[in-house]
Amino acid sequence: MTHAEQLAAFVVKASYADLSEAARQQLKIRVLDSLGCAIGALEAVPIRLIRTQIEDFGGAGHCTLIGGGRTAPDRAAFYNSALVRQLDFNDSYLAKGETCHPSDNLGAVLAAVEYANRSGRELLTALAVAYQVQCRLSDVAPVRAKGFDHTTQGSYAVASGVAKALGLDQTQTANSIAISGTAFNALRVTRTGALSHWKGLAYPNTAFGGTHAAFLAMRGITGPAEVFEGNKGFMDSIAGRFSIDWSREDLERVRRTIIKKYNAEIHSQSTLEGILELKVEHGFAAADVARIEIETFDVAYHIIGGGEEGDKTMVRTKEEADHSLPYMVAVAILDDQVMPEQYHPERIQRADVQTLLRKVGVRPVEAYSQRFPGQMPCRISLTLRDGRKLVKEKEDYEGFHARPMRWETVVDKFERLSEAYTDAALRRDIVDTVANLEALRVADLVSLLARVRLPSG
Repeated sequence: MTHAEQLAAFVVKASYADLSEAARQQLKIRVLDSLGCAIGALEAVPIRLIRTQIEDFGGAGHCTLIGGGRTAPDRAAFYNSALVRQLDFNDSYLAKGETCHPSDNLGAVLAAVEYANRSGRELLTALAVAYQVQCRLSDVAPVRAKGFDHTTQGSYAVASGVAKALGLDQTQTANSIAISGTAFNALRVTRTGALSHWKGLAYPNTAFGGTHAAFLAMRGITGPAEVFEGNKGFMDSIAGRFSIDWSREDLERVRRTIIKKYNAEIHSQSTLEGILELKVEHGFAAADVARIEIETFDVAYHIIGGGEEGDKTMVRTKEEADHSLPYMVAVAILDDQVMPEQYHPERIQRADVQTLLRKVGVRPVEAYSQRFPGQMPCRISLTLRDGRKLVKEKEDYEGFHARPMRWETVVDKFERLSEAYTDAALRRDIVDTVANLEALRVADLVSLLARVRLPSG
């Protein structure tokens, strides 16, 4: 069998019974976390623009949009995925050479399960499949160093999850994987230099394309069977040779994914927890700070610290701010939090944060790099104007897989992010529905999501 056929066999064989009780609970935690992120993003400019496009282009109303309205499955996958991703507050997975956000697959899987009128169990199973495929390909076939984006592995994850949700057979699933994997090899320039709206829309675009590919395969369209190992295929052109024995894979990788405590790029989380702990412990103010030195692992340095992906002291937009460790550290000190409001344009442009971020230095430390991704280590050295030096070392944060975030904490995060667009009764119903998802139909969940209020204007 080709690699795509082996992967397809894994997808078709996967079942809810394969999930441990711990994995089932972690999946539900991530569904609720993702829905909070999605509802909290309804007012974002890119989201409004996408909704305008969907309303203009139409499409058969098979699937529900968060906030009401219906459209075609691929467009619902795009819109709802864009909501999950927009705040950059959803979960992550850390591999040695790749970082991804597996909950980026939720919008596509949700649309496919709704289209097929299937159960909450089937949603959880299909989502677990997408998580497993994306995480494992990130482990063995990283592409970031070669100039490609993590959405490249996501093309296989989306197709796998949607095919599972639709109940496609092995041949149709293999074709879904082949079409999507061939078509969506995205460039890393999305996340380097001056950042744009596309940083938050690259994976939703993959969700759109992967969903479309699965529906084409459902109707009999075929794709290149040797997409992985063939002449000028994924291995030959991008990833290099790798192997996964899909017959030996489980559905447990979700338990190694991590949830964000702060609305900030994932590699910043332990640093932000550390700087806020220092402030509580020593009671300093921003005006007291002379200099902040952050030692961290190489991935954090290169992505958010001013390394190979560009200068992080030029911060003008939300997309640049949530990928700038100097900005995030500075705003945490000033505001005692890093939440969506820390990325409003007027907050980003204010002189206090623009001045303080230039006092932050970031450098990589080899010993910390060796400990990543098993840990997320950092050392914060803060020099005050009176000459005192405050130091804090961290190896992880609340939400890391070594310190998992509790259901109750995620409920609090969901409440905070969604309260502007829901009443208390609707929030309670969404939380209860996710908590009991395995016993319900997905129609029960999407009917609640349709009742979320859209922003006025």
